[in-house]
Amino acid sequence: MIALDHVLVVDVESTCWEGSPPPGEVSEIIEIGICPLEVASGERGERRSVLVRPARSSVSPFCTRLTTLTQEQVSEGISFAEACAVLRKEFRSDRRVWASYGDYDRKMFERQCKDVGVGYPFGPRHLNVKTLFALTHALPREVGMAEAVRLAGHKLDGTHHRGHDDAYNIAGLLAGLLGR
Repeated sequence: MIALDHVLVVDVESTCWEGSPPPGEVSEIIEIGICPLEVASGERGERRSVLVRPARSSVSPFCTRLTTLTQEQVSEGISFAEACAVLRKEFRSDRRVWASYGDYDRKMFERQCKDVGVGYPFGPRHLNVKTLFALTHALPREVGMAEAVRLAGHKLDGTHHRGHDDAYNIAGLLAGLLGR
């Protein structure tokens, strides 16, 4: 049974490069940002960052410039399997609707779970806030998260491209959409 009292807003940061990945490396999740959203009140819960230790790639200088995350920081993170267990145990991710801004986060989880043999940590209900925002605002196309925050009349809170801060901003966008 899926609980509808909260939406678990998730934003991931992944290893990335200016061009193609170095030989033998693949993009993988290095941070899972989480911000629960109480549906009835529109209140955002505490934002959380779970750093994930990459197993098949390293953090490039480009990735550090984008996310502020360094190889040293993520090397102290937990394994992807442990991060998925945290989502299930602490956030009941397998029994809640979850949301992200676009499909990138969902596809990254699906691919990485398959690649490393870890059970998918979420239930079957995913909300794409990027599409929902564009439809609700009758936009001619989907826009980036920072642009959506601006269009909603708000300012970005925290550091853009850090998972916990982006999840918090996305939760704010979703709260506005649910309150319409």
